[in-house]
Amino acid sequence: MIHPNQFKVNEAWIPFKLNDAPIITDRDGDFNMIALMDAASCFILSTLSVSAMAEQLTELESKELLEKGWIHKQELPKTLIIPNHQVANLLQIEAESQGITVMRVPEDQLMLFIGEARTGFKEHLGGSGMQ
Repeated sequence: MIHPNQFKVNEAWIPFKLNDAPIITDRDGDFNMIALMDAASCFILSTLSVSAMAEQLTELESKELLEKGWIHKQELPKTLIIPNHQVANLLQIEAESQGITVMRVPEDQLMLFIGEARTGFKEHLGGSGMQ
């Protein structure tokens, strides 16, 4: 099990889906919220809304997510920790092209990091999707 105290601030980032079910909107279609979190502080560096129909982030979305983190911290992490079940081939390729090591771990090992963010996001939406 990995723990936030194993990392220094900005050493590792974790991209993960904040919502457990697609967020439903009439105007913009269904989407998911992807968050990028610093592993040491559990601070959310950025979020990105992506189509719920997409299997994974596009190359452009992958670049945008990492760029938003860079803008916030003015540097990239050494490591990107991606949940095993998350299809993120293009994100992994983009991270590695920028010199970031990618580590895949079971999502249950990340719950200490991401669990509170997901709970807070769900409470913010009132427990269901938006209309």
